[in-house]
Amino acid sequence: MDTAEFWRGRRVLVTGHTGFKGSWLSTWLVQMGSKVSGVALDPHTDPAMFNLLGLAEHVDSHIADIRDAAALQKVVQACQPEIIIHMAAQALVRESYTDPVGTFMTNVMGTAHLLEAARGAKNLGAVVVVTSDKCYENREWVWGYRESDAMGGRDPYSASKGCAELVTASYRQSFGEDISIASARAGNVIGGGDWSEDRLIPDMVRAIESNEVVQIRNPAAIRPWQHVMEPLAGYLLLAEHLFTSGSQYASAWNFGPAVEDTQPVSALVERLSQNFDSLEWQIDKGEHPHEARFLKLDISKAVSDLGYQPRISLDTALDWTARWYQAYFDGQDMLDVTQRQIDDFSRG
Repeated sequence: MDTAEFWRGRRVLVTGHTGFKGSWLSTWLVQMGSKVSGVALDPHTDPAMFNLLGLAEHVDSHIADIRDAAALQKVVQACQPEIIIHMAAQALVRESYTDPVGTFMTNVMGTAHLLEAARGAKNLGAVVVVTSDKCYENREWVWGYRESDAMGGRDPYSASKGCAELVTASYRQSFGEDISIASARAGNVIGGGDWSEDRLIPDMVRAIESNEVVQIRNPAAIRPWQHVMEPLAGYLLLAEHLFTSGSQYASAWNFGPAVEDTQPVSALVERLSQNFDSLEWQIDKGEHPHEARFLKLDISKAVSDLGYQPRISLDTALDWTARWYQAYFDGQDMLDVTQRQIDDFSRG
């Protein structure tokens, strides 16, 4: 498929467009010529990638809470999308311990509100609901989870994503004749422009800015790391297949890195330390909420049925991430920097 040709002129609604992944996706879609609308809360960090890139000038942006069903319904009706990519979420494990009810409201009922609004949309051909690799019942297996494995979640965030998968499956099975619905589960993403609290690379960047030693909570934890463009490429590929071929692709899909890029936290910290001379780190010995030690995805279904393949190595992803933040520190035009990385990825 010619991905750029497919997306040119396509009406796309991105929920969560003001966030880290949403800003990257919106930029990519605009670059391909899509007519992009977005619905989300105002950016929750300062700085925020959405603001740095000036995306409000390029996207039909609607500020609304997906917990408000009526407001979301109005946005969907106004935008008349052909494709919806749903990424709006409370996306932090540690915050879910602080606000479990808010996390469930956003990630579960917000998803239900989106899918209910989608039912009444004219000309809507595909919905991709983005959840998380943490939707699986984590048994600390050394092999990757497959799409047929059980949903679960010990912490509120993970449980909310498992619930969102069940809501998505219910809508697909109940109303799938009207609209093609799929879910996408991605691993841990890295890349420039993330300033979220309690995430590894944003914490490291803040430590560099303040000339402090970064505190690392779980250096031995193993995660499926990938550049943010990798799962976004998967979402776009899935949406394209859904739109053109319908129910054949209406199911759950994993998008993760190559096997060798499932690495411990300490490996990323050491690797990034080579890019930032001022970066020092130490183990945070304080008490912290439970987080899984080992998590890995099996992406063989996406490779076999969608033709999905990770494009860049973890080393390259870390280099691009470091270069993005270095450009930010240097005061460069971050929209131009981001667009050039998208071009490099697309050619790869």
